[in-house]
Amino acid sequence: MMFPNDIHSGAQLAALIQQIGFLPLLDSGIRGFSAEALVADDCRYVVFPDGGWDWPLWKWKGPIVAGGGCAYGKFFDKKAGFVSLDWWPDLCNYRRSRYGEPAEGSIEEAILLTLREHGSLITRELRAACGFTGPKMRSRFDAYVTRLQMACYIVTEDFVYPTDRHGHEYGWGWSLLTTPEQLYGAAACRCERSPEASLERMTAHVARLLPHATEHEVLRMFR
Repeated sequence: MMFPNDIHSGAQLAALIQQIGFLPLLDSGIRGFSAEALVADDCRYVVFPDGGWDWPLWKWKGPIVAGGGCAYGKFFDKKAGFVSLDWWPDLCNYRRSRYGEPAEGSIEEAILLTLREHGSLITRELRAACGFTGPKMRSRFDAYVTRLQMACYIVTEDFVYPTDRHGHEYGWGWSLLTTPEQLYGAAACRCERSPEASLERMTAHVARLLPHATEHEVLRMFR
Protein backbone atom coordinates (compact mmCIF):
# COMPACT_ATOMS: atom_id res chain seq x y z
CA MET A 1 0.00 0.00 0.00
CA MET A 2 1.20 3.50 -0.79
CA PHE A 3 0.87 5.76 2.22
CA PRO A 4 0.20 9.48 1.81
CA ASN A 5 2.80 11.88 3.16
CA ASP A 6 0.78 15.07 2.83
CA ILE A 7 -2.01 14.76 5.40
CA HIS A 8 -3.32 18.24 6.18
CA SER A 9 -6.15 17.63 8.64
CA GLY A 10 -7.37 15.50 11.49
CA ALA A 11 -10.22 14.27 9.31
CA GLN A 12 -7.75 12.92 6.74
CA LEU A 13 -5.73 11.23 9.47
CA ALA A 14 -8.85 9.70 11.06
CA ALA A 15 -9.89 8.30 7.67
CA LEU A 16 -6.46 6.73 7.20
CA ILE A 17 -6.60 5.11 10.65
CA GLN A 18 -9.93 3.53 9.71
CA GLN A 19 -8.43 2.29 6.46
CA ILE A 20 -5.25 0.73 7.85
CA GLY A 21 -6.29 -0.16 11.40
CA PHE A 22 -3.06 0.58 13.27
CA LEU A 23 -0.95 3.75 13.32
CA PRO A 24 1.71 4.75 15.85
CA LEU A 25 1.78 8.47 16.62
CA LEU A 26 5.56 8.93 16.46
CA ASP A 27 8.52 6.82 15.33
CA SER A 28 7.45 3.16 15.28
CA GLY A 29 10.77 1.62 14.35
CA ILE A 30 9.38 0.90 10.87
CA ARG A 31 10.41 3.42 8.24
CA GLY A 32 7.62 5.82 7.33
CA PHE A 33 5.03 4.16 9.53
CA SER A 34 3.78 6.80 11.95
CA ALA A 35 1.33 9.68 11.92
CA GLU A 36 4.29 12.04 12.32
CA ALA A 37 5.87 10.72 9.11
CA LEU A 38 2.66 11.05 7.09
CA VAL A 39 1.61 14.64 7.80
CA ALA A 40 2.41 17.47 5.41
CA ASP A 41 5.52 19.54 6.07
CA ASP A 42 3.51 22.55 7.23
CA CYS A 43 1.80 20.42 9.88
CA ARG A 44 5.00 19.35 11.61
CA TYR A 45 6.24 20.60 14.96
CA VAL A 46 7.62 24.14 14.85
CA VAL A 47 9.04 26.44 17.52
CA PHE A 48 8.57 30.20 17.11
CA PRO A 49 11.20 32.85 17.94
CA ASP A 50 9.18 33.97 21.00
CA GLY A 51 9.35 30.47 22.46
CA GLY A 52 5.85 29.46 21.45
CA TRP A 53 5.15 26.38 19.40
CA ASP A 54 2.65 24.86 17.04
CA TRP A 55 2.06 21.22 16.21
CA PRO A 56 -1.17 20.48 14.30
CA LEU A 57 -0.74 16.72 14.67
CA TRP A 58 -0.69 17.05 18.46
CA LYS A 59 -3.91 19.08 18.33
CA TRP A 60 -5.64 16.63 15.98
CA LYS A 61 -5.30 13.60 18.21
CA GLY A 62 -7.89 14.78 20.75
CA PRO A 63 -10.74 15.26 18.26
CA ILE A 64 -9.79 12.00 16.51
CA VAL A 65 -10.00 10.05 19.77
CA ALA A 66 -13.14 11.86 20.94
CA GLY A 67 -14.76 11.05 17.59
CA GLY A 68 -15.11 7.46 18.77
CA GLY A 69 -13.71 5.65 15.75
CA CYS A 70 -10.47 4.45 17.30
CA ALA A 71 -8.66 3.71 20.53
CA TYR A 72 -5.61 5.69 21.60
CA GLY A 73 -2.96 4.82 24.14
CA LYS A 74 0.52 3.41 24.60
CA PHE A 75 -0.08 0.28 22.56
CA PHE A 76 3.08 -0.05 20.45
CA ASP A 77 6.24 -0.96 22.36
CA LYS A 78 5.10 1.40 25.17
CA LYS A 79 4.62 4.22 22.66
CA ALA A 80 1.38 5.96 21.80
CA GLY A 81 -0.72 5.24 18.77
CA PHE A 82 -4.16 4.64 17.29
CA VAL A 83 -6.10 1.40 16.75
CA SER A 84 -9.36 1.36 14.81
CA LEU A 85 -12.29 -0.21 16.64
CA ASP A 86 -12.50 -2.85 13.91
CA TRP A 87 -9.10 -4.15 15.04
CA TRP A 88 -9.40 -3.40 18.77
CA PRO A 89 -10.97 -6.79 19.69
CA ASP A 90 -7.97 -8.63 18.23
CA LEU A 91 -5.40 -6.43 19.94
CA CYS A 92 -7.29 -6.64 23.23
CA ASN A 93 -7.64 -10.41 22.88
CA TYR A 94 -3.95 -10.99 22.29
CA ARG A 95 -2.55 -8.46 24.76
CA ARG A 96 -4.75 -9.46 27.69
CA SER A 97 -3.72 -13.05 27.12
CA ARG A 98 -0.06 -12.06 26.98
CA TYR A 99 -0.08 -9.80 30.04
CA GLY A 100 -2.77 -11.53 32.07
CA GLU A 101 -5.16 -9.89 34.50
CA PRO A 102 -3.69 -7.66 37.22
CA ALA A 103 -2.89 -9.81 40.25
CA GLU A 104 -5.23 -9.56 43.22
CA GLY A 105 -3.93 -7.00 45.69
CA SER A 106 -1.42 -5.55 43.21
CA ILE A 107 -0.86 -1.88 42.49
CA GLU A 108 -2.08 -2.41 38.94
CA GLU A 109 -5.35 -3.86 40.24
CA ALA A 110 -5.75 -0.88 42.59
CA ILE A 111 -5.23 1.55 39.69
CA LEU A 112 -7.75 -0.25 37.52
CA LEU A 113 -10.35 -0.49 40.30
CA THR A 114 -9.95 3.21 41.05
CA LEU A 115 -10.45 4.09 37.40
CA ARG A 116 -13.50 1.86 37.14
CA GLU A 117 -14.98 3.48 40.23
CA HIS A 118 -14.59 7.01 38.88
CA GLY A 119 -15.32 6.27 35.22
CA SER A 120 -12.54 8.51 33.90
CA LEU A 121 -9.76 10.60 35.42
CA ILE A 122 -6.88 12.65 34.09
CA THR A 123 -3.52 11.10 34.87
CA ARG A 124 -2.63 13.33 37.81
CA GLU A 125 -6.07 12.80 39.40
CA LEU A 126 -5.69 9.03 39.07
CA ARG A 127 -2.20 9.23 40.54
CA ALA A 128 -3.45 11.19 43.56
CA ALA A 129 -6.46 8.90 44.05
CA CYS A 130 -4.08 5.92 44.17
CA GLY A 131 -1.81 7.60 46.74
CA PHE A 132 1.20 8.17 44.49
CA THR A 133 1.88 11.63 45.89
CA GLY A 134 5.39 11.38 47.30
CA PRO A 135 8.68 12.43 45.69
CA LYS A 136 9.78 10.45 42.63
CA MET A 137 6.41 8.66 42.54
CA ARG A 138 5.27 10.05 39.21
CA SER A 139 7.56 7.98 36.99
CA ARG A 140 6.83 4.84 38.98
CA PHE A 141 3.09 5.39 38.65
CA ASP A 142 3.37 6.16 34.94
CA ALA A 143 5.13 2.83 34.40
CA TYR A 144 2.17 0.96 35.91
CA VAL A 145 -0.31 2.90 33.77
CA THR A 146 1.77 2.24 30.64
CA ARG A 147 1.73 -1.49 31.36
CA LEU A 148 -2.05 -1.38 31.79
CA GLN A 149 -2.35 0.42 28.46
CA MET A 150 -0.11 -2.14 26.75
CA ALA A 151 -2.38 -4.83 28.22
CA CYS A 152 -5.44 -2.98 26.80
CA TYR A 153 -7.02 -2.36 30.20
CA ILE A 154 -6.71 1.46 29.98
CA VAL A 155 -7.27 3.80 27.03
CA THR A 156 -7.33 7.57 26.52
CA GLU A 157 -10.83 9.02 26.26
CA ASP A 158 -9.78 12.58 25.41
CA PHE A 159 -7.26 15.26 26.29
CA VAL A 160 -7.83 18.03 28.81
CA TYR A 161 -5.99 21.36 28.52
CA PRO A 162 -5.59 24.13 31.08
CA THR A 163 -6.88 27.54 30.05
CA ASP A 164 -5.48 31.02 30.59
CA ARG A 165 -7.44 34.00 31.93
CA HIS A 166 -8.78 34.62 28.43
CA GLY A 167 -10.16 31.09 28.18
CA HIS A 168 -7.53 29.95 25.68
CA GLU A 169 -6.14 26.44 25.99
CA TYR A 170 -2.39 26.06 26.32
CA GLY A 171 0.30 23.50 27.08
CA TRP A 172 0.62 19.83 26.14
CA GLY A 173 -2.59 18.74 27.83
CA TRP A 174 -3.40 15.81 30.10
CA SER A 175 -4.69 12.39 29.08
CA LEU A 176 -8.21 11.63 30.30
CA LEU A 177 -7.98 7.93 31.08
CA THR A 178 -10.74 5.35 31.21
CA THR A 179 -11.31 1.67 30.53
CA PRO A 180 -12.24 0.37 27.08
CA GLU A 181 -15.29 -1.34 28.59
CA GLN A 182 -16.48 2.04 29.88
CA LEU A 183 -15.79 3.81 26.58
CA TYR A 184 -16.68 1.22 23.94
CA GLY A 185 -18.71 -1.39 25.82
CA ALA A 186 -17.75 -4.88 26.96
CA ALA A 187 -18.61 -6.44 23.58
CA ALA A 188 -15.83 -4.42 21.90
CA CYS A 189 -13.30 -6.14 24.14
CA ARG A 190 -14.33 -9.69 23.27
CA CYS A 191 -13.04 -11.76 20.36
CA GLU A 192 -14.01 -15.28 19.29
CA ARG A 193 -10.57 -16.06 17.93
CA SER A 194 -7.74 -17.50 20.01
CA PRO A 195 -5.06 -15.02 21.11
CA GLU A 196 -2.61 -16.71 18.74
CA ALA A 197 -5.04 -16.36 15.83
CA SER A 198 -5.52 -12.67 16.67
CA LEU A 199 -1.75 -12.12 16.64
CA GLU A 200 -1.38 -13.92 13.32
CA ARG A 201 -4.23 -11.91 11.81
CA MET A 202 -2.76 -8.58 12.97
CA THR A 203 0.81 -9.28 11.88
CA ALA A 204 -0.32 -10.58 8.49
CA HIS A 205 -2.37 -7.42 7.97
CA VAL A 206 0.49 -5.07 8.84
CA ALA A 207 2.95 -7.13 6.77
CA ARG A 208 0.69 -6.63 3.74
CA LEU A 209 0.54 -2.89 4.43
CA LEU A 210 4.31 -2.62 4.93
CA PRO A 211 6.11 -5.07 2.64
CA HIS A 212 9.42 -3.32 3.37
CA ALA A 213 9.16 -4.11 7.11
CA THR A 214 10.92 -7.15 8.50
CA GLU A 215 9.05 -9.89 10.33
CA HIS A 216 10.80 -8.83 13.55
CA GLU A 217 9.73 -5.20 13.13
CA VAL A 218 6.11 -6.15 12.58
CA LEU A 219 6.03 -8.61 15.46
CA ARG A 220 7.64 -6.08 17.81
CA MET A 221 4.65 -3.78 17.26
CA PHE A 222 2.35 -6.26 18.93
CA ARG A 223 4.54 -7.86 21.59
